[in-house]
Amino acid sequence: MLRKIFLPIIYLLLAYGFWLSPDFKEIAAGVAIFLFGMISMEEGFRVFSGGILEKILRHTTNRTWKSLGFGIVSTTIMQSSSLVSVITISFVSAGLLGLQEGIGIIFGANLGTTTGAWLVAGLGLKVKISAYAMPMLVFGIIGIFQSTKAGRGLGYILVGLGLLFLGIHYMKEGFETFKSAFDLARFAVGGWQGLLLFTGIGILATVVMQSSHATLVLIITALAAGQITYENALALAIGANIGTTITAIIGSLTANAAGKRLAMAHLIFNILTGLLAILLMSQLIFMVDKTSALVGIAADNYTLKLAVFHTLFNLLGLMVMLPWLRFLVTFLESRLKDQKHALATPHYLHQANRTIPVAFLESIRMEIIHLYDNAVSISIQALNFTPQDFKDPMDACDLAKIRRQVVATDMDQYYEQRIKGLYGTIIEFSSTPDFIMSAQMSSRLFDQRIACRRVVEAVKDVKHMRKNLVRYADGDNLAIRDEYDKIRGQMLDLFRSLHEIRQEAATQNDALTVLSLDTLRVRIEESDVLANDVLDSLIREKRITDTMATSLMNDSAYAYDIAKRLIQVAETVFLPFNEERLREAEQAISLSDDELEAVMDHGGKPTQ
Repeated sequence: MLRKIFLPIIYLLLAYGFWLSPDFKEIAAGVAIFLFGMISMEEGFRVFSGGILEKILRHTTNRTWKSLGFGIVSTTIMQSSSLVSVITISFVSAGLLGLQEGIGIIFGANLGTTTGAWLVAGLGLKVKISAYAMPMLVFGIIGIFQSTKAGRGLGYILVGLGLLFLGIHYMKEGFETFKSAFDLARFAVGGWQGLLLFTGIGILATVVMQSSHATLVLIITALAAGQITYENALALAIGANIGTTITAIIGSLTANAAGKRLAMAHLIFNILTGLLAILLMSQLIFMVDKTSALVGIAADNYTLKLAVFHTLFNLLGLMVMLPWLRFLVTFLESRLKDQKHALATPHYLHQANRTIPVAFLESIRMEIIHLYDNAVSISIQALNFTPQDFKDPMDACDLAKIRRQVVATDMDQYYEQRIKGLYGTIIEFSSTPDFIMSAQMSSRLFDQRIACRRVVEAVKDVKHMRKNLVRYADGDNLAIRDEYDKIRGQMLDLFRSLHEIRQEAATQNDALTVLSLDTLRVRIEESDVLANDVLDSLIREKRITDTMATSLMNDSAYAYDIAKRLIQVAETVFLPFNEERLREAEQAISLSDDELEAVMDHGGKPTQ
């Protein structure tokens, strides 16, 4: 709605500016080229997403100072706090990062973004950087058309840098020529009124452009051309700092509560930092003068002094907020609580996770686990158990003999409400990533979709089994009743074992998880009624009828297939995606099908 209102207004203002002065076109073109350069650079760094950036993020944020360092360094390299914010929100939303670590990254990104002002003020205005723009554009375009991910990513980055340089050049030249026809400096406003007015203008400009870097470049080039006063430029910089939170807020709109908490932390930090800068403006200007004199910056070099100011007030905000980090986390968690989702609705599939490969795969993994939990819950009721029996310490087969009374369960309704719709949502979400996937990630996504389908197939098999379970659960034939009690007990034992393995996986002990799954596979093979000649014995001894034998044969096959499918699901989704680590663990200890067959040939005991 707001876009529909503001967009025509922006178009009208631009059209008026073009009509008012031809020189304004050059400034506007410079801003447009700069913004497109930012988009190209972000696209280049996104190409590398799913690789080194996410690996570093996941392994170097276990301490607050590491989170801060990652935020500073990554923003300095990429010159885009927006991209760092969006990636961090996606990771927090997907559960790959905690809120405290995410806030640390956001704090660091705010300090890292100050390097942009230093680069523009110290280099962009002193050197004719447009001379470097053309070669970068040429080499960058060649790189974009390469088939390799690295070549394409590097191409986008070079094109982005070339456009940034070109945009700065046009803005600088535009303000120089614009000054001869129209002097914006005469609209300068002093005192508190000017401070608040230009802070508001800085916020508005950044909200419109959604880039504090672009706003700062515009401020610096206008200041260098004398189109705005130094004091008004400082106020604009404060506004740009506050306005940059709009990207994080927009990115969190489709995120879960965790992502919204992080966006709120970003907003709180930047607003408080801006308020401190406004209240302590006189003291900060004094500090800027002292620091500038100390490092050899001339008293009239206002562009570099603006960069000093930008760094000092962000550093001040960081020093004030950092001791309150834990309190901020507690406050946000108490104010923005996790929503209670219905069992049939997705919990983790958020739009914010479509753009970052690792977060995309992790959100799908977590949603498949949600689907799996629904399937287990339905299956336990279908097998005539109660939810409390899942945690009961009694042996599963003994418990099955006690729980013979049929539990009323509408399997068709449960399937429609809690399985079918959620399965369709997962498949739709997994089909629409907003990035180009690597071969490894495409393979992983394929495995996840297969795992999702196996969960659905397992529920269908349970639904088929239930017909005979109801018929024979408390019948007069003790032999068939005992066999169905065994099947039910083995299924409950399967669910319990998978739950224990899932808890092992949460400790990230990959080798132990893979070994436990192999052990469970051996147990399933040992308990197979058909393979162990139990059915033949019952038929020969006339203890069951031919109809009972057929039912037991089919349901034993269903139980065996359910077990194999759910173990395969566990192998795919119980551990977070880390292709190298997981592949090494599997290759080291996982049993192949031939090895599993050899184990069974030796009575279930592994060969030496």
